[in-house]
Amino acid sequence: MRHLWRRPLGGLATAVSLTVLSGCGLFSYSPTPLPPEPPTPQPTSSAATSKPTNCGNPLASYRPSDPLPSPDALPGGSTMAKIQKRGRLVAGVSADTYLLGSRNPSTGEIEGFDIDMVKAVAKAIFGNENRYQLKVITAAQRIPALENGDVDMVARNMTITCDRWKQIAFSAKYYRSGQKILVRKGSKAKSINDLDGQKVCAPIGTSSMDNLIKEAPKAIPVGADTHTGCLVLFQEGQVAAITGDDTVLAGLAAQDPYAVVPDQRAFTAEPYGLGFNSKDVDLVRFVNARLDEMRGNGEWTRIYNRWLRDPLGSAPNPPRPVYGRNR
Repeated sequence: MRHLWRRPLGGLATAVSLTVLSGCGLFSYSPTPLPPEPPTPQPTSSAATSKPTNCGNPLASYRPSDPLPSPDALPGGSTMAKIQKRGRLVAGVSADTYLLGSRNPSTGEIEGFDIDMVKAVAKAIFGNENRYQLKVITAAQRIPALENGDVDMVARNMTITCDRWKQIAFSAKYYRSGQKILVRKGSKAKSINDLDGQKVCAPIGTSSMDNLIKEAPKAIPVGADTHTGCLVLFQEGQVAAITGDDTVLAGLAAQDPYAVVPDQRAFTAEPYGLGFNSKDVDLVRFVNARLDEMRGNGEWTRIYNRWLRDPLGSAPNPPRPVYGRNR
């Protein structure tokens, strides 16, 4: 069965300016030195008006199913069984985040590290990694797509935070990134602290935008629907820099010979989790068991090497899971 894709929810992505009322890949570069764990939870734009909450360790997910059931032995009435009966796993993804989830111009297929995460879950449910359907969504559409039941999961370089736990559920961490800046070759800016008074782009509704506002209150934040939208603004000379996760910036720099990610220390830690509807705890446990399997059998490392070894260097140890969240 060929995997399917649909047009983006909400139409074409367009770049827009973000008014802030208060201060509230060169294809390869050196490996990212990250701040020590655990990361400080950062608010997300989608929950910016909500009150702070103590969610404990935001990286703690639901303990996995043990053992991982085979596709022909899924628990009756489970979320996995319902997906299997439907005949396909539906995932919200990016189609323009090079290396993570982007459309291959030669084949028309969406591919990347995050897409291989979708395939791994599909294989666990169906015994066939190609039994999936992709829905292209923007960063701001990730949580609504899960809450509305438009998708079964989101695999779109999504940072795990306490505020997002109030709306959705996360798998255990499957990748650890860090936020940096991308600038033009020859720029004197080497870090986020060098961008006072300059326009810096980040996608709306992301922790990247929140972190930009927090870490560089004297910079001028400019929003776009996606990092590709930021790249358009950057190439038009409307912004001096782009900020985002090192994985994303590596992909952008690879598409623009005049862009560079300076050698710099990441100013945040960005632990990625797969997103799920908060009611689908059984599916989260199932996926966590699948991720455990992938860490142990070398599958995670093979996926990393396929997509990220060239721009980011040799594969690190797979991220350690944290469990203990109560239903």
